[in-house]
Amino acid sequence: MTGTVVRLRRRAGSGGAGGAVGLAAAGMSLIAACYGLARFAYGLFVPTFRTEFHLDAATAGAVAAGSYAGYCVAIVVATVATSRWGARPVAVAAGACATVGTAVIAAAPGTVVLALGVVLAGSSTGLASPPMAEAVARSAPPRLEPRLQTVVNAGTGLGVLVSGPVALLFAGSWRWAWAAFSVLALAITMWVWLTMPRPGGPGRDGDRGVAPVSGIRVPRAGWRLFAAAFSMGLASAATWTFGRDLVTAAGNSALTGVTMWIALGAAGLLGAFAGDLTTRVGPARCWTIGMLLLGVVTATLGLAASSAVVAIVAGAAFGALYIALTGLLLLWGTRVFPVRPVVGVGAAFLLLALGQAAGAPVLGAVADAVTLPGAFLVAAAAAGLGAGIRPRHRP
Repeated sequence: MTGTVVRLRRRAGSGGAGGAVGLAAAGMSLIAACYGLARFAYGLFVPTFRTEFHLDAATAGAVAAGSYAGYCVAIVVATVATSRWGARPVAVAAGACATVGTAVIAAAPGTVVLALGVVLAGSSTGLASPPMAEAVARSAPPRLEPRLQTVVNAGTGLGVLVSGPVALLFAGSWRWAWAAFSVLALAITMWVWLTMPRPGGPGRDGDRGVAPVSGIRVPRAGWRLFAAAFSMGLASAATWTFGRDLVTAAGNSALTGVTMWIALGAAGLLGAFAGDLTTRVGPARCWTIGMLLLGVVTATLGLAASSAVVAIVAGAAFGALYIALTGLLLLWGTRVFPVRPVVGVGAAFLLLALGQAAGAPVLGAVADAVTLPGAFLVAAAAAGLGAGIRPRHRP
């Protein structure tokens, strides 16, 4: 019965391979702007922000947690709004949010305005993921959907990759770097507005015959998905929030920290192959191996960040693993909720962000109370625990 529903849904929403590929390109760019620039670039600038605004590790972590909290609210709003109005207006709103949020950060005169900008910019990611997953699920031919979903998701790596050189280009003025992020986000928002199918147009079913969000029942497999996503959020919060800070505090140059960030983003593009890998190897095995490796990489970075080579290699490995695992969560969510994929993706990414929102301030407090490497070991332990929470069936 489920297979029949999925086939009918795809037939109703198929817009052809060419249109789906173009949609995926715009979607990947939107994810790059929202995740790589508006949200995760905060971690790249934490050393600068701590100096500029006199922040301790706990406060820096609390500001990051605000970004994750904004994401949590936005992803609920996006899930409901996409179901009611379609993917296009929500995706455009995500780009607009990233544009304004990064502009506010660029102009921030103090910690409060900085925090507001970080929350607004981080909220853009919550608005971006559900509509893009829904649009691809309804536009792509069945044989291409897993690949295109993970290609769009790999936009995070692209954004992180771009943010590093921009930070180097404007090394003497971090405000100009964030202003550049805002301009890039605006251009991508315009592209998405021109590319995304309109509600009821080609590539969408106009929401006819689709269950509303309020009518969705959480299956038993959904709770396993939610627990896995939360554990990954806890495990990844250390590197995203304090990764560059750890590397520079360990005695490396600022260039080494930025190079690690660029390597993280470049390797993250490999996450585009997560869909193909999951199809061949199986989701349960991919999840367990990926989470265990995430724990090893996080612990290695915490213990050996003084070595520039180790820091860069560990950063690259983290980027590839993170994007691949989030791609697996995305596919897992669309299969657990086949009638309404936006709900599965929204719920999985909500729990991922809740884990990061809980982890960032807690790990910051651990860093202040013990050491920053100690906080990374706590995050590594969370990854090890999460490795045992795996999908029972193929997503």
